[in-house]
Amino acid sequence: MHPVLFEIPMPWGGQPVYSYGVMLGLSLLVAWYTIMWLGEKKETLPAEVMRNAFIVTAISAIVCSRLLYAATNPHEFHSVGDLFNLQGGGLVAYGGFLGGLVGAWAFLYSKKQSLLAWADLVAPTLGTGLGLVRVGCYLYGCDFGQPLDASAPAWLRAWGTFPRWTTGMDGSPAWSRHVEAYGLSPLANYSLPVHPTQLYESVVGFALAAVAFALWRKRAFRGQVILVVAVLYGVWRFLIEYVRDDPERGFFFGFSTSQLISIALVPVCGFLYFELRKRAAAEGPPPAPSAAPDAEPEAPRRSKRKKRKKA
Repeated sequence: MHPVLFEIPMPWGGQPVYSYGVMLGLSLLVAWYTIMWLGEKKETLPAEVMRNAFIVTAISAIVCSRLLYAATNPHEFHSVGDLFNLQGGGLVAYGGFLGGLVGAWAFLYSKKQSLLAWADLVAPTLGTGLGLVRVGCYLYGCDFGQPLDASAPAWLRAWGTFPRWTTGMDGSPAWSRHVEAYGLSPLANYSLPVHPTQLYESVVGFALAAVAFALWRKRAFRGQVILVVAVLYGVWRFLIEYVRDDPERGFFFGFSTSQLISIALVPVCGFLYFELRKRAAAEGPPPAPSAAPDAEPEAPRRSKRKKRKKA
């Protein structure tokens, strides 16, 4: 894998450009253009509100995803500066989702704008963001899965093998985990073959984006797109956690942190979906526009057919 894509020559030495940071930045760029394009076509939120809401949502999402990771892995943080070191990942998807939701709600409430309208705009970018960022996780070697059986296909074993970057214990997270927990030799050049769960999640992320775009074509009420995406991701995240093996996820009551959030999130989103659908059905379709009351009735058109003269 390639945790460093390339280095920028500097007077003091090469400045590494990390693959995870590049994919995170690319996901934000894609989200920006997707939201602006979709907002102009489908929604009524003012362009200035959308631009500012994106900035607030993105910042609050990154901050909260980092804070949730720090809360579940306090042993990795020895100073405040460690919170800003994102070169090796350390962001929790659910923290970003919930943090972005809170930040967007606070901003849109102050502007008297609809949170559900904004959430539907953001929904497709949650899928594209997951798809792109998980590629960064794969290149870095974090968020990996459990070891594969010996009977697993050769191509899958190859995709799920992560290298030791340098000597000693400084290797990819998958390699380091296998040295510490599975008895892998510190001299081994590669980790044990594992489920490449990063790629599984990346594929699911792009599939969720496709579902969100498809729902936009026949959206029946505001909030429908984001709630469907949230339920589908919640179910997927609960299940994929049984295949993942990275120890940074945090565990309580026999479940990972993300599984506990899924258990709470899925029924809440399902309840809101049926309530909003019921409300939309009760309100009915919007009335057709009527003519202005002061408009004068159109004069009947006179026939242009000329009468024939009698011979």
